[in-house]
Amino acid sequence: MSQNKMEKIIPILLWIIIGGLGIYIFIKCFFIIKTEYGEDKTTIVQSFFTSTQEKAIETYLPGLVYEKEEETEETPAQWLLGKVMEQLPFFHYMKSEEDYDLAVESDSTYEKIVAENSGFLETKILEENQEAGPADAGEEDATDAEDTQKNQEVTSSDDENAVAADSAAGSQITDIPLEKFQDYDFVISNFFTIDKTTTLSSEQLNAPTLVSKDMRMTTGNDQPQILIYHTHSQEDFRDSTDGDASTTVVGVGEHLATILRETYGYNVIHVTNEFDVVNGKIDRNKAYSYARDYIQQVLSENPSVEVLIDLHRDGVAEEKRLMTTINDKPTAQIMFFNGLSRTTKNGDIDYLANPYIEDNLAFSLQLKLAALQYYPDFTRTIYLKAYRYNLDLLPKSLLVECGAQNSTVEEEMNAMEPLADILNKVLKGE
Repeated sequence: MSQNKMEKIIPILLWIIIGGLGIYIFIKCFFIIKTEYGEDKTTIVQSFFTSTQEKAIETYLPGLVYEKEEETEETPAQWLLGKVMEQLPFFHYMKSEEDYDLAVESDSTYEKIVAENSGFLETKILEENQEAGPADAGEEDATDAEDTQKNQEVTSSDDENAVAADSAAGSQITDIPLEKFQDYDFVISNFFTIDKTTTLSSEQLNAPTLVSKDMRMTTGNDQPQILIYHTHSQEDFRDSTDGDASTTVVGVGEHLATILRETYGYNVIHVTNEFDVVNGKIDRNKAYSYARDYIQQVLSENPSVEVLIDLHRDGVAEEKRLMTTINDKPTAQIMFFNGLSRTTKNGDIDYLANPYIEDNLAFSLQLKLAALQYYPDFTRTIYLKAYRYNLDLLPKSLLVECGAQNSTVEEEMNAMEPLADILNKVLKGE
């Protein structure tokens, strides 16, 4: 067969194949609709066009769309698309796993986005752990996220674990040479877990600077120095007593305040207000906004405060236990949590500006190092995520996750002793 004939036949064959595929898809769609919905296809057609419009906006105008934190109910058009894809294997894709959703930025952030993008947003932003306890909607498994290391595939250091195995809690175990912190990969793999919602470069994480930053307390204890509060005051534990705040995270915060006052001589304010209760029910949709407004007022009345601690407990799968033993006592493990005001997709979040990100990171990292030296199995890796979490209120701001819903009150209370100790060591520059 001549080359000219081949050149004419090949395009014809390609068009036949494409046309046949189109007919095949059309017939499949027709029978799927007829089987599932009978003759009433008006709603499906309307949903299809609505979905197409939303997808077009999302694809070509991504800046107008805020990523939803909840899964929405599947529309008929989405269901139909899924059915078609089942028939065409080469269209299949892998859906990425959910990342650790400790918290979402406050409701004021959502209002700003709505104002800028009216007409395109229909879902509200949910905040950290919608309800207390692992069975409630919105609860995520922090340990799974920490283990899988979604963004950087970070794992706990073998060296750190070896140190932990031979340690005697309370006495200095080891000191990591400063030059080790010149190695970005060493720092990331040993001290941080980076959520896939955000990114962190070696320029942003200048570990030698963070380790060397002066975090010492400059205010005397004749004035308030430390403020402890709880964005989620209703978080409780495995053996908490209903109606008894002393057995919840608030009681744990009071124990921390007492140790800091009586053992180390700090002047501590403990705010026990309920920011996550509305009309007698747990409602965390505006907890960060309510907490922010109130804490800003307290800070304005007490400008001497240098340290701000938002104390939480984590939510994990029931079979996981965030517990170690320190000084022969069962002790809940803790995790420091930092927001970077930066998303992987869109970069810096200007309207969530935090001028103290470097200070926040330095404080967390120095506390992590102190824990490694004196209580090596006490802290988990520092978790980094995209948003802000009110950590912009002071340079030395902390969000601490202590244990989880399946920890005991005893384990939680015991954890406050080493936490107070490492806080004191960093604040005194030891």
